[in-house]
Amino acid sequence: MKDISVQDRPREKIAKRGAKALSDVELIALILGMGTKKRDVFAIATDIAQKISQDAKYREYELLCGIDGLGPAKAAQIAACFELARRHLLHEPEKFKITSPRDVLPLVAPLAEKKQEYFHCITLNGAGEVIENRMITVGLLNHSLVHPREVFAEAITDRAASVILVHNHPSGTMEPSAQDIAITHQLSEAGQILGIRVLDHLIVTRKGFVSMREKGLV
Repeated sequence: MKDISVQDRPREKIAKRGAKALSDVELIALILGMGTKKRDVFAIATDIAQKISQDAKYREYELLCGIDGLGPAKAAQIAACFELARRHLLHEPEKFKITSPRDVLPLVAPLAEKKQEYFHCITLNGAGEVIENRMITVGLLNHSLVHPREVFAEAITDRAASVILVHNHPSGTMEPSAQDIAITHQLSEAGQILGIRVLDHLIVTRKGFVSMREKGLV
């Protein structure tokens, strides 16, 4: 934990941006507090995060005890956190989680039919769940200018961990323009400064969509 810059440590991040801004690994590392002589806290937290995502049984004390670097006290601590969450959050509505570019399409499908260029920003929490889907600008045909402050102002309010950018091409072309690439780079750099990662930038048309991350442009 000491090797991580102060502003990137889970405790400092949660104080500034709330628990939603932390990834699963960061949340678990924060609960554990420290690692062991043989394993650092993030290595242990990564193991726990992977195992609980693969098998819900690993939320139980007995199986948690079998994870390398996790003793009885810390295993009990993690199990208690899961039980507390289960009791209080069981009836909350399930949030929409983004795991691939295609998951974004239901949120922005209407953009494909628009005759003007719309620019949207989808904010996500540390677990990759959608917080909000907002229209940022509406431009003239094939032309939309967007400024980092317009994109990230609400993302900061949401305490977002990351964002996905989306805009449509009324012309139907799925190829990113030079302006699309430049804006994406500008917003990615701004996001790095703010600690809000730009995960992807999608271009939507009637013919389909293209992910700029899959093209290596993000």
